[in-house]
Amino acid sequence: MALSVLCVCMCTFAVLTASDCYVRLWLPSASPGKLQTKTIKNSDNPVWNETFYFRIQRDVENILELAVCDEDPFTKDDMQFTVLFNVARIRPGETIRETFALKSEVRAENRERLTRPHCPLLCLWIYLCFSKEKLDVRLGYDLCQGEQEFLHKRKRVVAGALKRVLHLERDLHGHEVPVIAVMATGGGLRAMSAMFGHLLALQKLNLLDCVTYLTGASGSTWTLADLYEHADWSQKSLEGPLKAVKEQVTKCKLNLMSMDHLKYYHKELAERAKAGHVSSFTTLWSLVQEMFLHGKPRKYKLTDQRKALEHGQNPLPFYAVLNVKEEKFGTFKFREWTDFSPYEVAIPKYGVSIPSEYFDSEFFMGRRVKKLPESRICYLEGLWTNIFTRNLLDGLYWSSNSNEFWERWSQDMEDITVIEPPSCLSGKLYEMFQDIMSKRPLLGKSHNFLRGLEFHKDYIHQKKFIEWKDTVLDGFPNNLTPLQKYLCLIDVGYFINTSGAALFKPERNVDVIISLDYGLGNVFKQLEMTYKYCKIQNIPFPKVELSPEEEKNPKECYIFADAEDPRAPIVIHFPLVNDTFKEFKEPGVKRHHSEMEEGKVNLENSCSPYYLIRLIYSSENFDKLVNLSKYNILNNKDLLLQAIRCAVERRRSRRTGNFSSYSGYP
Repeated sequence: MALSVLCVCMCTFAVLTASDCYVRLWLPSASPGKLQTKTIKNSDNPVWNETFYFRIQRDVENILELAVCDEDPFTKDDMQFTVLFNVARIRPGETIRETFALKSEVRAENRERLTRPHCPLLCLWIYLCFSKEKLDVRLGYDLCQGEQEFLHKRKRVVAGALKRVLHLERDLHGHEVPVIAVMATGGGLRAMSAMFGHLLALQKLNLLDCVTYLTGASGSTWTLADLYEHADWSQKSLEGPLKAVKEQVTKCKLNLMSMDHLKYYHKELAERAKAGHVSSFTTLWSLVQEMFLHGKPRKYKLTDQRKALEHGQNPLPFYAVLNVKEEKFGTFKFREWTDFSPYEVAIPKYGVSIPSEYFDSEFFMGRRVKKLPESRICYLEGLWTNIFTRNLLDGLYWSSNSNEFWERWSQDMEDITVIEPPSCLSGKLYEMFQDIMSKRPLLGKSHNFLRGLEFHKDYIHQKKFIEWKDTVLDGFPNNLTPLQKYLCLIDVGYFINTSGAALFKPERNVDVIISLDYGLGNVFKQLEMTYKYCKIQNIPFPKVELSPEEEKNPKECYIFADAEDPRAPIVIHFPLVNDTFKEFKEPGVKRHHSEMEEGKVNLENSCSPYYLIRLIYSSENFDKLVNLSKYNILNNKDLLLQAIRCAVERRRSRRTGNFSSYSGYP
């Protein structure tokens, strides 16, 4: 609904001296801020003739507050009087003229200024109408138009690739084409490097063109963000991008804190804050990370990745994070999956999403009330990977204490005029950098695009509302995200190190998940946690069962499937293990004695050269990790093809209801 308020005039407001009056309007249920008319200078009978518009919901009480104020350039403005108007008095389509009179309970100081016993009158025209305008948020659980169009194009690419790979005698019909996804965990540089090896192997097997979705979390998002900068990346050899990544991973990072870089961070932070973006430590981390990964600023944005999808030539990427409470509740008491894609940013729990270019603009009641330009992708990467910040800062030599840091930071800053030197900062920026050396907050604050949305009275019973079964907070709407000013986005590694939440959406109907796990130590932990999460949430997912021997000595590849539930995807799991690679440099090709050293890849957790806090890899260690990842995929080609072939058969059998058994899987 749309409410129109026309402030016309105020009359019989006689005072000893003419006033500088304006009217302030506030409708708390429709806007977080207050609006006001222009000030009419030196007038006993000011006339404004200004119209204000509010978007309201009829299901809540809408009380319009109008305050007449006298502007004072030296002291606080005088409030002459305040009136309240209940919008429920107006029927849709109706226009009323309302005159408000100052009541006798006028303040003493105002009474003294009156020269005659007439009460001032404020005249308003108020109109209520149905709004035909579209919201700036998308409400609903269906796939967005961009993704639907992509799927139509990608299905043709996948169908052709499957016919070639599986050596089918005929083309697949549309309903026979399975949806295959690659789901990667996080793991810093280890995840980024190993994922390049995995994708290179899938490309060599001609399976990359069979994939519809690619999901990443934490360090694996770096791989995706790098690749999707190129519109046809999967159609060209990945050897080129791999070479560029190796150059960055093996390069010394000490210059990240050089004076030139410090000046750059300082300037970028100030400009971003001035534009209206929310500042947090993650903002600084984003800039440091950009230099860490690329060595230079990039203008590249998330929506630029749409070029890589316009012909269905690459899989659709998703970047996973969690939305949590800034204070009061821990991650295990309150968390909400949040998905980023080139098309949309979504919090699936509520069925609310926005175009990706709108992210971090200010919203209220589904409206984009303050438009901010789309951020460069480095600021999103900072959100997606902020669990890694502590390790980066521990690994870099910032300084031994905050005073020394500030001495380095403020050195030669006199010529930087964007904002004042740190010692003179008003508070926010100074506090943020003090936190770097002390508390190190890892939350990424962003404007909340759900803010002001109202809950249906029976929201908790809605079938598609994704209630967390292990928390009671979802039953209390005052604790949920639409009432928060900011989103607090963190790395998924604080809960479950998985990027699969986007794949569990029923509308995506995923048949096969190629799970790439980059964890050290317990290589099944994250997949087991994902299964337990899905079980609690009643999400179809195969049971993850392992023998003690398999947990002790894991193999390169496992297939998990549910023979009873056709909705559950087939999961092909690749843990990061060094099994037959020790003796074979390629599938079926044994190593010579002189090549045995190349097969020694240390994955023993904290003593590994790939441990999370390692910021630089040697050229030799980088090659070993990439070659191991590539080998593990190539060496299990038959298992991959077997699972995909079963998915095709299962698709074919759905129409007859004759669901195939998968008990023969390894």
